Amino acid sequence: MFIGSDTALVAPVRVGDGAYVGAGSVITKNVPTDALGLARGQQVNKLGWAAARRRQLAAAAGKPAKSRARKKSKRKKK
Repeated sequence: MFIGSDTALVAPVRVGDGAYVGAGSVITKNVPTDALGLARGQQVNKLGWAAARRRQLAAAAGKPAKSRARKKSKRKKK
């Protein structure tokens, strides 16, 4: 059997003889003998989530939220 790096085996699971488990997988079901077990969730990007969270935390703390917009440089242009 081979278990790739950064793999999480969520008990109770069994990995059969000669089976492979892909690196980074989260295995929640048994992997049969001579099988390949892969378990990765699809990436989801939630646009605007971080900015909304910063505003929420700032409001809870009673502080104005900081903007992540780029500040203009004070250097003189040539």
